[in-house]
Amino acid sequence: YNVNRRNADLKFFEFGNCYYFSQERKTPEKELAAYSEEYHLGMWLTGKKVSGSWAHTDENSSIYELKAYVENIFTRMGLPLQHLVMGNISNDMYSVALSVNTKGGKCVGTFGIVAKKHLKAFDIDNDVYYAELNWKELMRAIRSAKTGYKELSKFPAVKRDLALLVDKHIQFAEIEQVAYDTEKKLLREVSLFDVYEGKNLEDGKKSYAISLVLQDETQTLTEAVIDKITTKLIKNLEDKLGAKQR
Repeated sequence: YNVNRRNADLKFFEFGNCYYFSQERKTPEKELAAYSEEYHLGMWLTGKKVSGSWAHTDENSSIYELKAYVENIFTRMGLPLQHLVMGNISNDMYSVALSVNTKGGKCVGTFGIVAKKHLKAFDIDNDVYYAELNWKELMRAIRSAKTGYKELSKFPAVKRDLALLVDKHIQFAEIEQVAYDTEKKLLREVSLFDVYEGKNLEDGKKSYAISLVLQDETQTLTEAVIDKITTKLIKNLEDKLGAKQR
């Protein structure tokens, strides 16, 4: 409807009940046990993120924009990203997607690119990015989350960049998870700032450029400590994901 009326750059969200049927839960004594109702938040993006600006070139919406919205919701609700696990999923809704789970294995959401067959059914040509958060599970997850306040650190943060060669199927979320598992005390942030696929790389490989932000709130970090952390991280990435430093 919107696309046909030249409203192609869209951002939607909706809270609502979703209904499910599970044959495994159905028994002769409890036929209604197969049915369940969950309260979810849905978010959709399509078209351009920036359009017609004198200060910024046109930029299409992307899965990374949607991922940022999802992560911001978790952060604002007091659920640290390092307490969550992201992994690839495959289902009828998406062509490519990730699930977001608690360390206890509960799924609090999924997000990805809507499958082409669904877009075709509604005569939509542009990519559509969709996220669905299970609000009930999210509320359960934040019960144990503690929100606190503390004085700003007097000691500076340190940034280090790494260029990694990985298999094409490796997702940044997997690298991020290994990083947080490797250094739980001093690692403040892991971000991806470049992805390269093309010539001068081995077949089936791609290059990720990531940034690490480290900070000790009790003292200034020394080069020896920083090198020890990055060396350990590179080894863990190699052991768990087959990554190599470029």
